[in-house]
Amino acid sequence: MNKSNLKFLMISTFYPPYNFGGDGIFVYRLCNELAQRGHKIDVVHCIDSFNLLGKNNSQGDYPNHQNITVYPLKSHVNFLSPFLTQQTSHSYFKRKKIKELILKNKYDVIHYHNMSLIGLETLTFGNAIKFYTMHDHWLVCPMHILWKHNREVCTQRSCMSCQIFGKRPIQWWRYTHYRTRKLSHLDTLISPSLFTKRKHHEFGINMPIEHLPYFLSKSVSHSSLPDETGFDYRKPFFLFVGRLEKIKGVQNLIPVFRAYNKCDLRVVGIGKYASTLKDLAQDVPNIKFLGRVAYHELELLYRNAIALIVPSICYEVFAIILIEAFSQKTPVIVNNSGALPEIVQQSEGGFIYNTDQELIQCLEQLRLNQQLRNELGNKGYQAYQKYWTEEYHVSRYYQLIQESAHKKNIKNFPV
Repeated sequence: MNKSNLKFLMISTFYPPYNFGGDGIFVYRLCNELAQRGHKIDVVHCIDSFNLLGKNNSQGDYPNHQNITVYPLKSHVNFLSPFLTQQTSHSYFKRKKIKELILKNKYDVIHYHNMSLIGLETLTFGNAIKFYTMHDHWLVCPMHILWKHNREVCTQRSCMSCQIFGKRPIQWWRYTHYRTRKLSHLDTLISPSLFTKRKHHEFGINMPIEHLPYFLSKSVSHSSLPDETGFDYRKPFFLFVGRLEKIKGVQNLIPVFRAYNKCDLRVVGIGKYASTLKDLAQDVPNIKFLGRVAYHELELLYRNAIALIVPSICYEVFAIILIEAFSQKTPVIVNNSGALPEIVQQSEGGFIYNTDQELIQCLEQLRLNQQLRNELGNKGYQAYQKYWTEEYHVSRYYQLIQESAHKKNIKNFPV
């Protein structure tokens, strides 16, 4: 079957370098993988939204394949555009450009990603096959992450009080059938994890959801890296990688490594919580904050770390850093929350902990037993090659497109 000559429109609030988290990175990787296979990709993202939240500071250099065309949306009303969308889920100042692109290009597939500041209204535009990937819990949570009153995971809904506590304007459209009507225009809802699929069903999404995990390109191989960077690898260390926000749980590692001084903890990442974390760790000399690190250096940090620690206290949707660690044959240690245990259980590439004492036991086991570290790292690597490469992801992606074309009775669809 011919898998070329498809025209895709990717719509997301954020797209690199105008992004904050893993969802934008995933969209970037998916676009470039599809483009390398001969497809034409248009990308729509919202500069106004990024500037509102990111203070006009784009995040690095992300070159795109020649088959990709990016359309950044920027209006004359600036922050008012995403604010109106947040309040109503209508597209307003973004509507005209998106409609023009859809009318002009007659896309085969429109794939929606982070839509919080683009608007669910957009799901009704055009007649293409339509996918929606749930990179967070925004469809069922106005705070996006099922993190209640900024202190605990959400197990019982109280959305209005949570919005008030979080100083967010109440989104009245959530108390109508608006979401259900707009989602009915989709052909396929996609979840990166089984956990997130369950949560969306539990919190009111009454339509089928396909499970399709994130991927990491095999071009990021275990053997193709340089042997050295500027980091010192003589002292054994564990690694954290991610945004420095309260929900990521680094604050809970600080007392652990204050007591456990046999190894360093190296923290890679930036974020609003960074200064607080550095203050908390100022008397813990074995915790090192490295800030933002180039990806080739990060790969070496993964490779040389005893293990990656993921202490998130929120419901992670997937945590792509786990498969980044597995790609370098590095085991992982994860908090028992969200989708993290699911990935560890599937791969058998690490440990799951519930308490600080269990975490310290995991640290000590891996520090003292190099053979165990190698065994877990190899299992993680084998699972990465099986489940989380571009070949697996794109093959299943094509299958979902084909299934949708069949359901819509589209004849001679080129996939």
